[in-house]
Amino acid sequence: MRNKIILLTAAILWSFGSMAQQRDMQFWRAYDQRGINVFETGKADTVAFDGVRVRIGGAFAQQFQSLSHENSASPVRNEDGVNTNQLMDIGSGFNLATANLNIDVALADGIRLNLITYLSSRHHPETWVKGGYLQFDKLQFLNSPVFDQIMEKVTIKVGHMEINYGDSHYRRSDNGNAFYNPFVGNYIMDAFATEIGAEVIFQDNGFLAVASMTGGEIQGGVTNPSRRKPSFIGKLGYDKTLENDVRLRLTGSVYTTAGSVNNTLWSGDRAGSRYYLAMENTLASTSGNFTSGRFNPGMRDNVTALVLNPFVEFQGLELFGTLEQSKGKAANESEDRTWNQVGLDAVYRFGAMDKFYLAGRYNQVGGEMANGLEPSISRVQVGGGWFITKNILAKLEYVNQNYQDFAATDIRNGGKFNGLMIEGVIGF
Repeated sequence: MRNKIILLTAAILWSFGSMAQQRDMQFWRAYDQRGINVFETGKADTVAFDGVRVRIGGAFAQQFQSLSHENSASPVRNEDGVNTNQLMDIGSGFNLATANLNIDVALADGIRLNLITYLSSRHHPETWVKGGYLQFDKLQFLNSPVFDQIMEKVTIKVGHMEINYGDSHYRRSDNGNAFYNPFVGNYIMDAFATEIGAEVIFQDNGFLAVASMTGGEIQGGVTNPSRRKPSFIGKLGYDKTLENDVRLRLTGSVYTTAGSVNNTLWSGDRAGSRYYLAMENTLASTSGNFTSGRFNPGMRDNVTALVLNPFVEFQGLELFGTLEQSKGKAANESEDRTWNQVGLDAVYRFGAMDKFYLAGRYNQVGGEMANGLEPSISRVQVGGGWFITKNILAKLEYVNQNYQDFAATDIRNGGKFNGLMIEGVIGF
């Protein structure tokens, strides 16, 4: 029934979009193949404003999963005698489809509203709002030549929005929106959160600077004021296509907060991961255990994270890297802990309009647990994709993930999962 509702919604949205004569927006990232390798929206004013316009789109994704998993953890029994370290028996089958509703509104020349709603997700079967924000690329309502000149290089965003820490969040799957990700799964430590605040972006001749301040948590709140501290995010970088068609991008980012009731830098994706029930026990549920295959270092109180992201693009070949360190702790811990992450993506696109690609990724994380151990997790993803049209993508991936040096009583001790994933994606 859920899949039928999603398909019906897709048909309705597509029909509505056709009747409304869907057009691109000013300073906007397309939700289809054209949005790939777009990071911050640029300052090129290529779309004329001709009055208030509403653009409705959607994103849909479904996977066929064929994974197996195993571990060597010692039995740990709950009060009912159930061994909570025994892995659930999983096999081949279809995952429930996920869907996004994308609404963009041109409110004035250079002013756009963005609102994304999850129509269905792994964690929440009901409809709920991811977030929304206003983006200002012009401030003509001020009637100021000085501000007009400033805004030729500046973008301002205000609202409850995806934080701009690092560059991997521009390449990840976001519930139904999986067009930008050449793989099926995201990183093991998936830096993603929506927070309430404001962001200023400066772009000039390839140079990039970002500064933002948020409330530091995924939701607003007024309780526990002594524990709530703002988060500060900064990014410096360079992104330029040279005369020989080589695109070079290098950014360095920082995210820091001195205290929080529940910081979610590493757990902000409430939609869920792609590897359903991998490394989960026999009591797990698809919605309740929605982070399968990921790792959250548990720095819920204070955290300072640094990441370096190089990106090179040349004649169909793309290389994207992540060098990351996160330091922080939970409220019940006395000392900060450190976790490191390394990631390397290689993608080769070929064929007319780059309709095919092959891709490989290596991802490894390691660091300190609250129990003093220093485990690590490594993953290899290999696959490819076919853009049947600019709005329809089919992906194939083989994934192999291994867990090292976890405690004997930890379900991840001696753990590993591997197998095939097939994903179909629609975006418009």
